[in-house]
Amino acid sequence: MSSSEAILTPGTAVADLASARRVLAAEAEALHTLAASLGDRFARALDLLTVTGGGRVIVSGMGKSGHVAGKIAATLASTGTPAVYVHPGEASHGDLGMITAHDAILALSNSGETPELTDVVNYSRRFAIPLVAVTGRADSALAQAADQALILPEVGEACPMGLAPTSSTTMMLALGDALAVALLERKGFSPADFKVFHPGGQLGRRLLKVADLMHSGGELPLVPLDLAMGEVLLVMTNKSFGCVGVLDEVGRLAGIITDGDLRRHLEPGLFARLAGEVMTAGPKTTGPNSLAAEALRIMNARSITSLFVVEDDRRPVGILHMHDCLRAGIA
Repeated sequence: MSSSEAILTPGTAVADLASARRVLAAEAEALHTLAASLGDRFARALDLLTVTGGGRVIVSGMGKSGHVAGKIAATLASTGTPAVYVHPGEASHGDLGMITAHDAILALSNSGETPELTDVVNYSRRFAIPLVAVTGRADSALAQAADQALILPEVGEACPMGLAPTSSTTMMLALGDALAVALLERKGFSPADFKVFHPGGQLGRRLLKVADLMHSGGELPLVPLDLAMGEVLLVMTNKSFGCVGVLDEVGRLAGIITDGDLRRHLEPGLFARLAGEVMTAGPKTTGPNSLAAEALRIMNARSITSLFVVEDDRRPVGILHMHDCLRAGIA
């Protein structure tokens, strides 16, 4: 029987789960230790990484640290801090030209003695480019050369031999996330900013605003307070939203009439009554700059299918239907 055809025994499954849980527990403990170790050095590192004048954060590392560095660069770039990964080996063969005097460098090496980083470090010193190091050794060459070193606490790797980079790379990755989010918060990076960098996929759809999906202008089903219900029904039918908004004398949204309101008031003489007599006052609304996902949540919570979009003292500027959100992939 080949290894791919081996039968999984209950004992094997238990051992596998125990191994996985041991690794996760070790890495979780490493992150707790890392969080407790942070201090003023973290804030000073943020100062150095707050690039201006068109500068970027250059993230570099070799081996497993290099893979982590690439992810950190991507996270920084997507959260408002321009960043790029530069391979230290390629840097020695021309890619140092990618680094400018306006940039800052974030260099990763658990040992702090990675020889491939030497040219990147020397280049930063020659041209006074801010250098932040993430390393596991405070006495390493990298830590000593850096303007600010963030020292990873000494914890055991999660692998049983204590050799494979596991806990150390997890701490590096998490510390990169912490730097990116702290920089994001310093800059006041908003959901609208985030959407600019994430237009595609589910994340982009979640960040769509009501204004991106709403109907406006002549599509709005609006009637005055004193319009007879017979005329209101014609507007409701022609606009096809299953409701109409009722405006007061100065154009503010005073109420709403829905198909349900019509059924509740179905009696002789209904069509002769006025819109203001049948409407439900003070309907739930949303604003054009609200997230469409939040508007959909309101509709689901209140079991309604449309929301009027208002601004400037409840003056309607649009209407959003649940189907608009579903067609856009928001669920």
